[in-house]
Amino acid sequence: MKRGQITILAFLILFSFTGMAQHDDAELAKKLANPVSSLISVPFQNNTDYGIGDLNGSRNTMNIQPVVPLSLTKDYNLIIRIIMPVTTQYNITGPGEKQAGLGDFVLSGFFGPAESKNGITWAAGPVFLLPVGTNDYLTGDKFGIGPTAVALKQSGGFTFGALVNQIWSVAGSSDRAPVNQLFLQPFFAHNWKSGAGLGFNFEYTQNWEAGTSMVFFNPVINGVTSISKQKIQLAVGPRINIIGPGHSRSSFGWRAVLVLLFPK
Repeated sequence: MKRGQITILAFLILFSFTGMAQHDDAELAKKLANPVSSLISVPFQNNTDYGIGDLNGSRNTMNIQPVVPLSLTKDYNLIIRIIMPVTTQYNITGPGEKQAGLGDFVLSGFFGPAESKNGITWAAGPVFLLPVGTNDYLTGDKFGIGPTAVALKQSGGFTFGALVNQIWSVAGSSDRAPVNQLFLQPFFAHNWKSGAGLGFNFEYTQNWEAGTSMVFFNPVINGVTSISKQKIQLAVGPRINIIGPGHSRSSFGWRAVLVLLFPK
C-alpha cells in the first residue's frame, strides 16, 4: 500500500472512531487539550522525520509521555509529566550508520490551582533533564534543571495557550557540551461535542550554547473513542520543520498519537 493510501485510510479510521463517541467524549477532549488537567493519561506520540541533513537521513522517535495528577490540597494540584523518547535513526551520524535506543528523559512537575478561573488555567514548577540515554548519540550525558510553566484559556470548544521550559546542565560528563536550552510550545485546539477536534502547535527549541534554533509546526486532527472499555484518543497530521540548522533540518515528516485515558 502506498504512503498516500495509508494516510487516507488513517483519516477514515479516525473519523469512523469519532462517530462512535459517547456523551462524555467532549469533556475528555477538552481535558486533553489542557496539558495540566486532572486526567491520568498515557500518550504514545510517534514522530517520523525524513530527509535530514546532507545525508538525507531519517529518524523515528516514539515519545512515551505519562501524565499523573496528584491532589495536594482541595485547592492545588501537582501534575507530573515525564517524556521518555525511544529513537531509531539512519544516516544521521554517517553514511549507512544506525543508532537505536532510549534518549534522555524530561521530567516536569506543575503546581497550580485545582480549578480554573474564568476559563484560565496556569501551573508552574521545576523541570529536570535525566541523562538516561542508551547510546552516545542519543544522550547529552548531562543532568539538567530549570523552570517550566504553562498557561491556557478555554472557552466553549476552544483552547489556546503555551508551555515553556528552560534547562541548564548542572552535572554530568565534562567531555560533553553544556546544556542551555529553551523550549516554547504555543498551542491551539478546537473540539466538537462528538469528541473530534482540530489543533496545532509550534515547537520552538533554542540551543543557546550552540546558537541554533529549531521550529516545527504540527497540525493534527483527533478524536476520542473507546476500544472495549478503554477510552482512547487518536491523532494524526503532518510534521513541518520550518526552521533548523542544515545538518539536522528535515524535509518532511508526520506525527501519529495514541493516548490511553483513565478518567476518574
